[in-house]
Amino acid sequence: MKKILFLLAAFTGLAANAQDFQGMAVYETKTSVPEMRQMRGPGGREITPEMRKQMEERMKKALEKTFILNFDRTASIYNEEEKLDAPGENGGFRMMANFMGGGGKLYKNVKDKTYAQEKEVFGKEFLISDSLHNIAWKMEGETKKIGAYTCYKATAVVPASQSDFRNMRPKSEEQLKKEEEAKKTEETKEGEPKRTNFMDQMEMAKEITITAWYTPDIPVSQGPETYWGLPGLILEVTDGRTTILCSKVVLNVKEKVTIKAPTKGKKVTQTEFDETVAKKMEEMREMGGPGRMGGRPPRMD
Repeated sequence: MKKILFLLAAFTGLAANAQDFQGMAVYETKTSVPEMRQMRGPGGREITPEMRKQMEERMKKALEKTFILNFDRTASIYNEEEKLDAPGENGGFRMMANFMGGGGKLYKNVKDKTYAQEKEVFGKEFLISDSLHNIAWKMEGETKKIGAYTCYKATAVVPASQSDFRNMRPKSEEQLKKEEEAKKTEETKEGEPKRTNFMDQMEMAKEITITAWYTPDIPVSQGPETYWGLPGLILEVTDGRTTILCSKVVLNVKEKVTIKAPTKGKKVTQTEFDETVAKKMEEMREMGGPGRMGGRPPRMD
């Protein structure tokens, strides 16, 4: 009888510990910026290579971010670490960076297969609430070490988010040539040069290939951003131009955080949010792009 009572107490303790389990992971993100082709400024003046290089460097720096993932067995909260803007940083570039993996809290529940995320767009708060997409992961045979953890490779092809501007790709030379010819025709008719900005040279990808590295040593089906569905915590994700790498993991944290869905903002689906962003970004394109706006966003009606 004593042995039975001891085993019951042990199992009860293990269940309680499992219920109380919570971990924390720190992720660093870097996104390569595609080379800006020839651009013109006010009055049709060409922007020098030095100026283009400065713009590329500023965008690259704006896309270097740090995120914290707090997770338990079934749910997680992913949030950007706050930092002060550099002196003189342009509001337009900050705005663009928010469409490139930034924004408010992201909650994922892998048991219910749902997520919720706070996003502020041009001064208006949204609450994106939707179902997690099932990712058709392909398990690869490769392994590598990330810190102290042995990680396994998995790949997938997924639709590109139309509100995440890390998915923008340079247009083909043929397409740009056609558009340039059309601009010249308009210039001849109207008698003034058409302004070319960075956004005119880009288009949104339809799908992206993802490479993820996960560790079964941490058996939770979680990861950064909306990545999930692998038999272990995802420690690294690459989609071609963006790499998200875990730099620190703490298990059984002493100071636990509340992991629950955010509630601020106008509730919308992901599709509704993507459509709203696409419309407003088209307005931004017409205004000359983030480098020409001086931090003044379009209105959100």
